[in-house]
Amino acid sequence: MSFGITVVGLGSGEIEQLPLGVYRHLKQQPLVWLRTKDHPVVAELEAEGVHFESFDSVYESCETFEAVYTQIVETLLAKSEELAITYAVPGHPFVAERTVELLVEQGADVTFLGGQSFLDAMFQSLRIDPINGFQLLDATALDIERLQVTQHVLVGQVYDGFVAGDVKVQLMERYPDDHQVKLVTAAGTKREKIVTVPLYEMDRVAEVDNLTTLYVPPLTDESYLAREFATLRQIIATLRGPNGCPWYKKQTHESLRKYLLEEAYELIEAIDAEDDDAMIEELGDVLLQVMLHAQIGADDGYFDIRDVIGSISEKMVRRHPHVFGDVTVNDANDVISNWNAIKQTEKGEKKKSQLDGVLMTQPGLMRAEQLQKKAATVGFEWDDVSGAFEKLEEELREWKERPEDETELGDVLFSIVNVARYYALNAEQALERTNQKFKRRFEYIEANGSIEDMTLDQMDRLWNEAKEQGL
Repeated sequence: MSFGITVVGLGSGEIEQLPLGVYRHLKQQPLVWLRTKDHPVVAELEAEGVHFESFDSVYESCETFEAVYTQIVETLLAKSEELAITYAVPGHPFVAERTVELLVEQGADVTFLGGQSFLDAMFQSLRIDPINGFQLLDATALDIERLQVTQHVLVGQVYDGFVAGDVKVQLMERYPDDHQVKLVTAAGTKREKIVTVPLYEMDRVAEVDNLTTLYVPPLTDESYLAREFATLRQIIATLRGPNGCPWYKKQTHESLRKYLLEEAYELIEAIDAEDDDAMIEELGDVLLQVMLHAQIGADDGYFDIRDVIGSISEKMVRRHPHVFGDVTVNDANDVISNWNAIKQTEKGEKKKSQLDGVLMTQPGLMRAEQLQKKAATVGFEWDDVSGAFEKLEEELREWKERPEDETELGDVLFSIVNVARYYALNAEQALERTNQKFKRRFEYIEANGSIEDMTLDQMDRLWNEAKEQGL
């Protein structure tokens, strides 16, 4: 049985700002439970005879805020089984008040009395209109990826220098280091203080406490806005819009197919070269292809980029139950087995062949490796690599006997891929690296004279020089 809990919002200012009904209720209580005494109105009410019991000591005994809030709620629920109690919180009970959330979630017998949100005072002090868009975030649980940089952003609970420093570091991932921010303390009270500082200095030049809220103005720096996903979406939509680019407007999924292949290979080349700048550019080009296909889908009314993102997000969660669920795996092989089993269940089709799912359109060496891996899952492979080497030697002999036979060449290449697989080598990637190496060394020969006038011995000598130089 519960006698009930009355939750009272203390507002954001002094006693004069308390609603009359709230004031009278507090004056009538023999004891008021407080989340924290660190609020301007508490001392004034104590001077008028109101008795408080705070949970400030709980903050010192718990390692996380969630543990603090959980313990507070457990205590309140236990007390409410003995008698009706009043619980007072800063501001409004339903604005940035996790303990109230927990009470509601647990189905507690709760009634609420007023309380002015600190947001009203913040908007007035900063002279901003929330209708233009704003976010209220918690400094102790900041999710920087969900932050909307083009809106007014308020970050509450910036209660000490450590929290301010952590918030600063995260915000600098999305804003310029010198973005001007405001630290507002005790908004709407006589001790209100607003300090404007560059973002990179916010934890060093201003004093903060539990009444401090950080205000981050909307970002207008075009170079930073260019990094936002929403900006890219708008650019692609504009390119394909009524006043967009004629070339982009006429593209289809089919016409873009070759560009996706080209960009993928250029990305692979950048990866092989270990060139970070080139990888950034080429990853962008691959992303451009994804965005274009998604925009075409949106223009045709079939799907958009949200569908694409939603599909892959859901798939990654479904196929990693060992991360997002309660499945246990021992190693990467278990992960692959689970992935394939889940994939087959998702497809909902009975396989006609163990080799189903190997794409016809991928390069030959890659397809050979995939076919071999599929066959190996049912035991169709050599006991060890020696059998694969013997098969390769057999295929080489047969090709020597019929060197003009393309089929025999194919058998040799297939066998080479099989040997490589035993050593976890990627034949397609290995061949591409050799292609690049050949290109570098041949260009070295060309750079050291007229290649048309060289003898084979001269070219061979330069080739070896290039080899010695690590080209």
